[in-house]
Amino acid sequence: MSNPDPISVFRTEANEMLELIEAGLLDLTRSLDDRDQIDAVFRGLHTLKGSGAMFGFDALAAFTHHCETAFDRVRKGDVPATQELVAAVLAAQDHMRALLERPNGDHDATSAALLADLQCAVNGGAAPAASVAQPAAPAGADAPAGRRTWRIRFSLPANAMANGTNPLGLLDEMRDLGECRIVADSSRVPDFLMLDPREIHLVWDVTLTTERPRADIEDVFIFVMDEMALEITDLTSARPAMPPATVVADVPATNPVVAEREPAPIQAANDSRQNKSAENVRVPAERLDEMMDRVGELVIAQSRLTQLAGAAADLGLRSVSEEIERLSGELRDTMMVLRMMPVASLFSRFRRLVHDLSRETGKEIELVTEGEGTEVDKTVIDRLADPLVHLVRNAIDHGLERPEERLAAGKPAKGRVILSARQTGGEVIITIKDDGRGISRERVRAKAEASGLIQPGATLVDQELLQLIFQPGFSTAQQVTNLSGRGVGMDVVKKTVEALRGAIDISSRPGEGSEVALRIPLTLAIIEGLLVRVGQGCYVIPLPAVEECLELSLEDDLRSRGRSFISLRESLVPFIRLRELFRTGTQPDPHQKVVVISTGAERVGLVVDQIIGDHQTVIKSMSKLHHDVVTFSGATILGDGSVALILDVTHLVAVGQQQEAQLRAAG
Repeated sequence: MSNPDPISVFRTEANEMLELIEAGLLDLTRSLDDRDQIDAVFRGLHTLKGSGAMFGFDALAAFTHHCETAFDRVRKGDVPATQELVAAVLAAQDHMRALLERPNGDHDATSAALLADLQCAVNGGAAPAASVAQPAAPAGADAPAGRRTWRIRFSLPANAMANGTNPLGLLDEMRDLGECRIVADSSRVPDFLMLDPREIHLVWDVTLTTERPRADIEDVFIFVMDEMALEITDLTSARPAMPPATVVADVPATNPVVAEREPAPIQAANDSRQNKSAENVRVPAERLDEMMDRVGELVIAQSRLTQLAGAAADLGLRSVSEEIERLSGELRDTMMVLRMMPVASLFSRFRRLVHDLSRETGKEIELVTEGEGTEVDKTVIDRLADPLVHLVRNAIDHGLERPEERLAAGKPAKGRVILSARQTGGEVIITIKDDGRGISRERVRAKAEASGLIQPGATLVDQELLQLIFQPGFSTAQQVTNLSGRGVGMDVVKKTVEALRGAIDISSRPGEGSEVALRIPLTLAIIEGLLVRVGQGCYVIPLPAVEECLELSLEDDLRSRGRSFISLRESLVPFIRLRELFRTGTQPDPHQKVVVISTGAERVGLVVDQIIGDHQTVIKSMSKLHHDVVTFSGATILGDGSVALILDVTHLVAVGQQQEAQLRAAG
C-alpha cells in the first residue's frame, strides 16, 4: 500500500482547521468579548500559517499572517473585536480556501482587496495608517526596542522524538536569534532501571539576549506549541537568578508558538489529547464504500448458504450456517455504524450561511439547531447539503420579514430559523421551520393557474396546493434577487430527496411561518426488509415502515370490493391490492394478508398473497430504463439468485391516500 501524499494530508487537515476557525468566528459574533474564542481563532490562524509555510504554501502562509496579526492585536487588547472585523476575517477565510486549493493561481487582486477591508476593520473604519501586517505593538511586547533579555523555559512531551521532534534543532534555532545560555533541568529523569531511552524527561531553561521581538521566539516553537509546556518571561527590567541545574551546552532553539502554562498540568492535558488522537483513524470515504459493497455481497452469499442449509439434513452444515449468519449480521451492523455521521456536521455549515444572509438582506436572524446528535448515513448527509441550502435561503428570503415589518405585526424583530433532526424507526426527519409570514395560498394558486399547472378553479386539498411550489420553474417572488425568484432550486430539492427514497411534507400558517420536513431513510446500503409474495413474484417492504400484518379472508375481500378499506381499531385504513396494481394475472390465495405500512401519520394496507419473512436486503439501484418506475425504489438479490423488487413505501402510501380521498369525494 502506497504512503499517503503529504500535500493531500495537509490539505485535509487545513480544511478542518479552516472549519474550526469559521466556527470560532461565528461563535464570536454572539459574544465579542469572549476571550476563549478570540484565543481559539488566533491559535487556529497561527497553526494554519505555520503549517502552510512548512508545506510550501507560501501565499497561504503570507496571507494568513495578516489575519493572525489582526487577531493578535485583539488578543492583546490593542483593538476591540467588532462585527466588521469578524466579517472581514470570514471573507478572508474563504480566500484562504482558494489559496489552499489553487496555490499557484492569480490571487493578488483579491488578496489586496481583502487585506484592505481587514485593515479598515482593524482601524475601526478609519483610513489605515500602517499595514495590518505591521501593527503597532505595545511597549515591551513585540516591538524590537533595543536588546532585551528573555527567559524561555520549556519541556516537550515524552514521545516527542518518536513523533519526529528534535530538541537540539529547537535549541539551534534559538541560538540563531542572539546570545543564549542553555541549562538542562534533569530533576524529572527517572532511575536508570526505569529509564526509557526513547523518551524525553529534560526541562530546558534558556536565557536569550536578542534584538528580535518576542514573536520570533514564539515562532521557534510553532509546530510543537500545542504539545508542549512553554514559558517566556521578559528579564530586561528584573532579572531573577537562574535555578541550579546541569549545564548542557550553548545550544539553541526552534520555531513559533506560545503558551504560558504550568508544565505539569499541560503535560497531562497534552498526553490526554494525544491518547484521544491515537484512538481515531482517518479513512478515505471510498474505502468505506468499497467495504460496504463487500459486506453486501457477503450478506447475499450468507442468504444463499442459509437456504441451502435449510434444505439439507446435515446438522453440522446448519450449525455453520447459523454461525455465519450471526457473524455477517454483526459485521453488517458494525459497517453501518462506521458509515453513520451526526447531522451536526451538516447543520454547522448553515451558521455561516445565515450570518452572511443576515448582513446581505438586513434582516435579524437567529439560527437554532436541534437534534444535532442524530446519525445518518454519510452518503445521505453529502446529498442533503444542497437541498437544505435552498430551503434555508428560501425561508430567509420568502419567509422572514424585515425587522420593521415584524415589529408592526407584533413579532420580535429577530426572525428565527430552526433546523432540527430526529429519528423515527428507519428514517430520519429533518425539519426547516421559520416564524415568518407563511406561504400565501392565493399567490401559489394564481401562479399555478397562470403557468398552466392547474385548471382555474380546480379543487385541491391544502397539501396538494403547497406541493406545487416544488414544480420546475415555480416561484411566487415578485422580483428576482441574489437569493431566489428564478424558479429554480425547489424542484431540485424534491428530485434529490426522492432520489434518496425520501419524501417532503410541507405546512404553513399565514402570519406564523412555514415548516418543511424531509423524511429520509437512515441508510442507502443495507436495510431490514419484509419479504412477501404477490402472484409468482417476490417483493421487499422496508421493515421500519411496517406497522402490523393482518389476514384478509375471502369474505372480507369480496365485501370490500369498490371501497378498499379495512377497519383497524375503530379507524378506516385504505388498502391497495398489489396483485391488481402489478397486473399479475393470477388468482388470489385463499388466505391473503394485509401489511399495514405508514409514513408518519399516514397509513395504508398492502394486500399480498404470502408473507415469507424478514430479509436482510442489500439495495441495488434500478437501471436507467426503469428510472420512471416510481412504485419501486430498488432491487435486491435473493438467496436463490432471483431478483426481488423493493417497494417504494412513500409512493404507495400516497397512492392509497389518493384513492381514499377519491372514494370519500365520490361518497
